[in-house]
Parts: sequence; structure tokens; C-alpha cells
Amino acid sequence: MTTVLKASMKLDKDFRIAEVDERIYGSFIEHLGRAVYGGIYEPGHPAADEHGFRQDVRAMIDEIGVPIVRYPGGNFVSGYNWEDGVGPISGRPAKLELAWRVLEPNLFGTNEFLAWTKQVKAQAMMAVNLGTRGIDDARNLVEYCNHPAGSYWSNLRIAHGYPEAYGIKTWCLGNEMDGPWQIGAKTADDYGRLANETAKAMKFVDPTIELVVCGSSFRSMPTYVEWEATVLDHTYDNVDYLSLHTYYGNADNDTANYLAKSLDMTAFIQEIIAVCDYIKAKKRSIKTMMLSFDEWNVWFHTLESDKKMEPWQFAPPQLEDVYTLEDALMVGTMLITLLKHADRVKIACLAQLVNVIAPIMTQTGGPAWRQTIFYPYMHASVYGRGTVLHSFIDAPKYDTKDYTDVPYLDAVAVHQEEKDELTIFAINKSLDSSLVVSCDLRSFEGYRVLEHIVLENKDEKAVNTMNHPNRVTPHSDGDAAIDDDMLIGTLPKLSWNVIRLRK
Repeated sequence: MTTVLKASMKLDKDFRIAEVDERIYGSFIEHLGRAVYGGIYEPGHPAADEHGFRQDVRAMIDEIGVPIVRYPGGNFVSGYNWEDGVGPISGRPAKLELAWRVLEPNLFGTNEFLAWTKQVKAQAMMAVNLGTRGIDDARNLVEYCNHPAGSYWSNLRIAHGYPEAYGIKTWCLGNEMDGPWQIGAKTADDYGRLANETAKAMKFVDPTIELVVCGSSFRSMPTYVEWEATVLDHTYDNVDYLSLHTYYGNADNDTANYLAKSLDMTAFIQEIIAVCDYIKAKKRSIKTMMLSFDEWNVWFHTLESDKKMEPWQFAPPQLEDVYTLEDALMVGTMLITLLKHADRVKIACLAQLVNVIAPIMTQTGGPAWRQTIFYPYMHASVYGRGTVLHSFIDAPKYDTKDYTDVPYLDAVAVHQEEKDELTIFAINKSLDSSLVVSCDLRSFEGYRVLEHIVLENKDEKAVNTMNHPNRVTPHSDGDAAIDDDMLIGTLPKLSWNVIRLRK
């Protein structure tokens, strides 16, 4: 006999967390593995356009509606000379790329990336190198990209065939500068001083830009929170966002504990908010520091195999995790966590977009397909625009080896008032029981269920592959219905659910 769990929710349109900044559904393209070469860019592919951009990949990105893409790294940026990637392709140097130990031919650079972002209708989130380089190179790149004309670097852009300034708004001040793996890693004091002076110079060139300063690489870093406090002490007045990065995995093959890791992400965000607000108080500032969660995903499947890869190859298949249903649920619960903190998390980047720990996979010279994690990411981006509401949830809980009081139900609601639409994203984390959820919708009188989308599979380890691309796909056979202002729906065991309502 199948066990059925029960949970309840209450929603009120006046109990709001915040308006969703669409950039919370951003992504990331780094010069790593086949993210660029063989991913978004593959001249000669049957689906490539005249620029070499794969249009089969573009169509899948269009399904998601990715609003912003971070580039060019990641660890890559800390050893990158941006000048190597502009100008005539025939004159660009091939160099050893030290972060990922590959050969970088620089066939794709700043202008190609910005032409591609225009094609996929995304903003660019550019990172500057504060590992091997610094203030001068950063301000020159801003001038090259954003100054209209009449200066050395803006005229060079025009000479390269790009007469219009790009007007890039969002810039990252390096990447994971606390990490010993990072080229040019720094202490918090050294990085904070450099980041602040770089920020000033970049804003002298273009006062309209906004800047993201590096937080800790992981919550487990030995200098965690001390790093944030020191860096913000230096930079608070001149930056606009503090970055967070995290990846989760299930190396122990403990699904219940794996899906409970959203509690770690929640604690991470709340702790960083506390540090930001401490520095705000210390400085008597009227500015509230916002967060950029600009690397997040599941990453663990390829950690060991990638260590055996021969160095100095061109675009080898690195970090090509093949994602399971349970990985999709983990991505879903991380999306829910980001939305619950939409009052402070304004930018987030699923790392990465194509081939490298990615929702979209390709075969070089062959087809593209959607991984399991594509679906919660796409659903959240398409249906999760609007105002996040407080969800008052009463649900049964479970304990794991690392966590206690883990709710079986993880859910959040987004209200699009101008369209009279309400979307509930919900996950049942139970391994063996369905979950009947009743949701009080008295403040949403007259709403009806449009559809109840479910992503599930009998095998939590099921994956999508090139030969079987539709093994794990969503269906719209969910049973959610409204009766007398009460929404009642069954969430199958280990399932991602999207319940869409409209007046």
C-alpha cells in the first residue's frame, strides 16, 4: 500500500517578499571544455549561422529565456588577456590556458560573445581579470566596450568593425579570488583594496555601470565571512553586489540527504546577508548590499574522471556531468531557495549553459538535447516572473545524516498581478510517498488551474542522452484543482511540480 503524506499552504497576495529581478534566471559561459567551442560556437556545423553560432542550441536557450550571461569566467578570467580575443581572428594568439590546462586559440572573444548575447536576447555580465592583471586592463576593457568613440580603445573597437558602443551594465571584479586554485589568488585585504581601486577607475570611465565584488568561493572556505567582511569594508561604497558560489552533489548516493542540501543554501544566503548588513551598520550607510549568486548548480559526476584528462587539448569534454532526475530536483529546490530570497538575490547564474555542467548538451558536429535540469530551470524562468509571495507551509519533516527537520514539501509562489496569474513551484522530496498539498487561496478569488506540470520518473537515476533525449520529460497530467478557494493537488514522490493558475 502506497503511503500518502499531507501538507498545507497559505498564500495571500498582500504578503510579498519582493519583485523578481529577471536576472535571477541568468547563466554562465566560460572558456572551459566545450561550452564555447562545440557548444554555442561551431563554425561548419549544419545548424550554425554565418557567425558560427549553433541555431539548434539557440532555440533551446530561447525556450528558457535566459536574461543575462556571465563571461568569460570563472577561473579562466584570472589568466585572460582580453586583447587576445579581439581584432582579426587570423592574428589572434593561441595560448596555454592555465586554469583548466587546455589550449585556448582565441577564435571566440569579446565581440563574438556580445554578438551572440544580442542574438539570444540576453544581457552580458562581463568579468575582468584581477588575478594576473588589474586596474589598467579593466578600465581599458570598459572603454573598449562602452565608450562611444573618440578615444584609443573605443576607436579600436570601431576599427574592429563594431561602431556602436555595447553599454554593458554589469561587471564582475574578478572571480573566486580567495581560492588557492585561482591564478593570482589574494588575501582579503589585498583583493579588497585592488577591487575598490579598480571599481573607482571603471566607474570613472562609465558611471552607469554596476559592479559585483567576489565573496567566498564556498561556504566551507576557512576564511568564510571574515573574507566578506574585510572585502566589503574596502569596497562597500563603490560596488553594488556581493557574489556567492555553491555546488552540490550526491557522491554518497544518499538521495534524502542530497535533497536536504537546500537548507545549506538557505543558511549560506542568510549568513551573507547578515555580514552585508553588519558592514552597512558599521559604515552608517543608507545603501543595502544586494547579492549575485553567480555560480550555482549540481556538480560532482565528473570530478574524478576530469582529473585524468590529458593537458593542453583544444576544447576537451570537461565537466560534462550527465544529470539524473534527482539532480533536476536539486536544481529545482535551489531555484525555489533563490526565489525565497528575491528581496536580496537580484542576479543568479546557473553554471553553465551548454555542455559544461549544463542544461543543454551537444555532440560536436551532431545534435543538441535537453538534460533533466533543463526543465525546472526553464519553468522557473518562463513562469517565475512577478512578485514572490510568502508561503506559509505546514508539512511533515524528515531527518538525514547531516540535516534535521527537512520539510518534504519545498514550495514558493510567484504572482504576476498584471496578468492575473499565480504560479506555484513545488517539490516532493519523499523517496516513497506521494504528497497531497492543500493551499488556501482565499485572496485569489476566481482563479482557476491552467495546468499542473509534473517532472517525475520511476527511476531517480534516469537521465537524458543523445540517443534517448526524452527519457525524463515533464507532463501536464497533474491533478491540481480548486474547490471553494482551496487548491488541492497530489505531488508524486520525488517530483518537480509547476501549478499554474489564472483568474
